[in-house]
Amino acid sequence: MEKPYPAGLCWLRRDLRARDNAALYHALRSCRQVHCVFVFDTAILDGLPRQDRRVEFIRESLVQLDQALRELGGDPACGLIVVHGVAVDVLPAVAGQLGVHAVFANHDDEPAALARDAAVRNALADVGIALHDSKDQAVFERDELLTQAGRPYAVFTPYKNAWLAKIDRFYLGSYPVERHAEALAPRPEEFRREVPALSEIGFDKTNLSRLPIPLGLEGGRRLLSDFLLRMDRYRDTRDFPALDGSSGLSVHLRFGTISIRELAREAHARMQAGSEGAATWLSELVWRDFYFQVLANFPHVSDAAGDGHSFRREYDAIQWQRGARGQALFQAWCEGRTGYPLVDAAMAQLNRTGFMHNRLRMVTASFLCKDLGVDWRWGERYFARQLNDYDLAANNGGWQWAASSGCDAQPWFRIFNPVTQSRKFDPDGRFILRYLPQLAGLPPQALHAPWTARPADLQAAGLVLGRDYPSPVVDHETARQETLRRYAVVKKAAPLRDAA
Repeated sequence: MEKPYPAGLCWLRRDLRARDNAALYHALRSCRQVHCVFVFDTAILDGLPRQDRRVEFIRESLVQLDQALRELGGDPACGLIVVHGVAVDVLPAVAGQLGVHAVFANHDDEPAALARDAAVRNALADVGIALHDSKDQAVFERDELLTQAGRPYAVFTPYKNAWLAKIDRFYLGSYPVERHAEALAPRPEEFRREVPALSEIGFDKTNLSRLPIPLGLEGGRRLLSDFLLRMDRYRDTRDFPALDGSSGLSVHLRFGTISIRELAREAHARMQAGSEGAATWLSELVWRDFYFQVLANFPHVSDAAGDGHSFRREYDAIQWQRGARGQALFQAWCEGRTGYPLVDAAMAQLNRTGFMHNRLRMVTASFLCKDLGVDWRWGERYFARQLNDYDLAANNGGWQWAASSGCDAQPWFRIFNPVTQSRKFDPDGRFILRYLPQLAGLPPQALHAPWTARPADLQAAGLVLGRDYPSPVVDHETARQETLRRYAVVKKAAPLRDAA
């Protein structure tokens, strides 16, 4: 096949792998010579703290990606070009220096990314270079799945049914990058530099190296190999934060060090073989696609500034706690000082590691919105700063689910009881004690609600509430009644329905 372009550039962003990469595959098939570039975009980096685990994760993943490209191309010079600056300025400059005729990238439907890509497309067009983009981060995206009425889905179960009805070997297949790897070109001498150290792009090391987070392409593969041994048990173990029940792959999916198609293919095959655990995990991957298409088709849920409206607009009428009281409650939640051990342990896990178990994301989000009465957007922004695997679509979708304002959300009158959730999903307190060791002397029945402990038990544990551990910032039952009053403005809202 005659290739239309003499030279091309593959712009890698949230797809940090050399195998099964749509943009790289299309670049290699379309160009006689291909270079690969990653931009440390200061338009993003300048808004981050100088210690950020995600930046460190990306940097370490780039080192492995650079090596993978050298091996794929069969030449040590066929590595990754890494530049630092504003993408709309540096990418056209690099493309011009390399003399390429087209740039290839994968879709990113976050509002800020769409604005960036539009600006880059225009800047490239000004110098006669085309920008081609492809689907890569989802199995189905944008308008690939629509209701019979031709509208985007707003309820998950019909969406999942349509997803499962459409899935086949084509959609689950890998892009055979290896077949066209001979098009990978040696980098010009001026671009043959090592991946810059964190200090070279203005960042400091974090505690990432001390956390059990396998990094990069190799880390993703190790995690997948381990999870395949446990996937059949996923349905039974996934809700218990003290157990090794989750895959640990969310950060790798976020930055594309592993392919969504490979994960969905593994889960789908095991589901067809009768694995209930695989079927449950596949549903989680379908939720991921669902939230991507919500963001793409209903952009009012978020904007380029990282804020947005309720999916169901009537929920914007809720009057949240604000002022000094709201700020104090929010700060107690952020710092894990609410007096509810499961909530506080979950926030400690997030703050120390950048990870939070999915069940705990639901518990802490519900607690912020429906016990403390604080705007879900405040929590969304805090998770955006703290989570290693932060993804705007999933984060926004999860918070709106908890606040009952989103697609297929929990009913507005459903309010998690943090003590009941603690007793059900951390019955022995193993997770709580991992992050709140000061509670270790309490009897098991009081561990989930220390304020109910007998004075003698508190004394025996050497625990003074308000000194060694906070008293509850709110009473759950009182807060529940206040939430029901707060949500009264939307209680007559019609439920969401999708045509089958």
